[in-house]
Amino acid sequence: MKYLVIAEKPSVSKSIAKVIGAYRQEDGYLEGGDCVVSWCLGHLAEYAAPEHYDERYENWRFEDLPILPVEWKLLVHNTKKPQFNVLRKLLRSKKFDYVVNACDAGREGEAIFRRVYALAGSKLPIKRLWISSMEDAAIQQGFENLRDGAAYDNLFAASECRAKADWLIGMNGTRAFTKKYGRKQTIGRVQTPTLAMLAERQAQIQNFVKEPYYKVELSGAGVVAVSEQMAQEQDADTMQATCDGQCAVVGSIERKRVEKKPPKLYDLTTLQREANRYYGLPASQTLQALQELYEEKLVTYPRTDSQFVTEDMRKTVESLVLALDGAAADVSCVIDNSKVTDHHAILPTMQGAKCDKEKLPETKRKVLSLVAWKLVQAIQPPFIYEDVLVTVCCQGRNFTAKYKEILQPGYTAKPVPFVEPEKDKDASLPNDLEQGMVLPVVRAEKKHGFTSPPKVYTEDTLLSAMETAGNKEFEKDTEKKGLGTPVTRAAILEKLVSSGYVQRKGKQMIPTEDGVAAIHNIPDYLKSASMTAEWENDLLRMERGEIKPYDFMQGIHGLIDKMLADLRQIPTVAAAPHHNKVSVGNCPVCGNPVHESKLSFCCADRSCKFALWKESRYLSNMRKTLDKKMAVDLLKKGRTHVKDFYSAKKDKTFAADLVMRVEEGRAQYSLEFPKTPMKMKT
Repeated sequence: MKYLVIAEKPSVSKSIAKVIGAYRQEDGYLEGGDCVVSWCLGHLAEYAAPEHYDERYENWRFEDLPILPVEWKLLVHNTKKPQFNVLRKLLRSKKFDYVVNACDAGREGEAIFRRVYALAGSKLPIKRLWISSMEDAAIQQGFENLRDGAAYDNLFAASECRAKADWLIGMNGTRAFTKKYGRKQTIGRVQTPTLAMLAERQAQIQNFVKEPYYKVELSGAGVVAVSEQMAQEQDADTMQATCDGQCAVVGSIERKRVEKKPPKLYDLTTLQREANRYYGLPASQTLQALQELYEEKLVTYPRTDSQFVTEDMRKTVESLVLALDGAAADVSCVIDNSKVTDHHAILPTMQGAKCDKEKLPETKRKVLSLVAWKLVQAIQPPFIYEDVLVTVCCQGRNFTAKYKEILQPGYTAKPVPFVEPEKDKDASLPNDLEQGMVLPVVRAEKKHGFTSPPKVYTEDTLLSAMETAGNKEFEKDTEKKGLGTPVTRAAILEKLVSSGYVQRKGKQMIPTEDGVAAIHNIPDYLKSASMTAEWENDLLRMERGEIKPYDFMQGIHGLIDKMLADLRQIPTVAAAPHHNKVSVGNCPVCGNPVHESKLSFCCADRSCKFALWKESRYLSNMRKTLDKKMAVDLLKKGRTHVKDFYSAKKDKTFAADLVMRVEEGRAQYSLEFPKTPMKMKT
């Protein structure tokens, strides 16, 4: 029997082809004796923009809404059409008995394959390769245990419903609010409630009124104890005067034993959070590095929401720990079959455990080191200590001192790679301290402080907030909650940055003026974290066949109807004028002037999609921000020469031409490397 294999990327195809014996290189595929291996280029096909359904949608008009496609259209980007044509020919070929979907084992991988399969009009039976590692043995085992493609119909349905919901809310909401309020307002199913969380936190910080408080610190015989906070300075002055120079008595010594279990293994979100906390890495950069490590066979499948492994992996995990830590260990604490669904926790592979990390680029070196460290840390003994609370009495006033006595360092003895260990801030309990002990002469000192506002979100804390958003509105036994999924959260944050609604300042994520303004007029139900979290939970239930796609989509349609009905009751605001703004060039889409704003170079026509964002994912990956000169060149010539792009892979800068093309009203970038003229010999 001859079969066709379709993977998500060329690099993955090569790894698979090596295992199943497809060595002959052809145009767009690899061929062996009984198999052919080809590849997609990520999302080859995506849902078409509104204007592809009806020409009148090229112009944004409120009266044309809602846009509700009856038959959804898929389009292939021009740059990817050659590879799609290869796939279409292969998928229609009669020489194959079946096709293997070898795209990444998750929602997105399922959607990538199924869309290409549908567009090609293929009738080949589908089998599914479902693996969590790109190691040769894992690939071989996967092909020995291929599953029927129909077993993943529910997974595909959930993926398509998510994509359709995002399209419907984004296209209708963005057009409706933009036309109603006279300024571009991007609406997103997950993006909007996430932005709302950021704006709410920013308002809490700005509106916070700090209030003074006072304490009295008592010190003597090696003991330092403090009073409770007082709002009135006079009360603190009185306490200080009463106690200073007096004797004090140790009233009580209370001990509480605390045992902290080691942290769990990494799922994607937890790894992204800690990579941001320790190294300042954006979530998108961590995911990119992790994906590359996966394709290089150094880590297991990255897009997982599990923090455990299964029992059948016990020997594998034991071998990994031995290779990483040099000692055998009981790994039972990381094994739980009931908490692993599609994929287990992120682990290094044996190849990753033994590789020379120093040869890797910095970001991948740090991410791989974190994954390896977490495995070793997770199987360590618990951290055991005693919290000691000492009460000191002086002149009828009570003071407290807190100490921590470490009984067993446990997992804390494994320091975070590339991070200086924090100095122990906890004071040591004096050896001779006992209840009833008299402190002959104590010094009393007044301390002054202020209440603190809520902290600005970092990418770490924002990811955590997204993960737990809406928890209070769910029953305790609800399986999944939160905004987005581990796979999509990084992309949501990048979209907020690229759209100019959020600005990165170091690790901090701060809403811009445009971001705060954009959220101001949006009703609560579109900003609701609990509603969006409920949708995410419904999509997971759809994967299990508990909810039908039709019912889910009816809910989305109902939301859009409500949104438009509410907006019809609001008077339309005239578009903001662009007087006194200097043009940097003309819009390649509509010809109107392009003006510079704080975060972008955008078309004067607010209904036009075109904008050149100063911070974008494409440029940030090369540590570059778009400046005015670059924007002028791009608008005039379609390209600009840049001397200092950064390559993370090679860890050095390079020069190239940044080339702009416009697809569906939006700027798309690529790089070209001008040829160096050959020197003539004299």
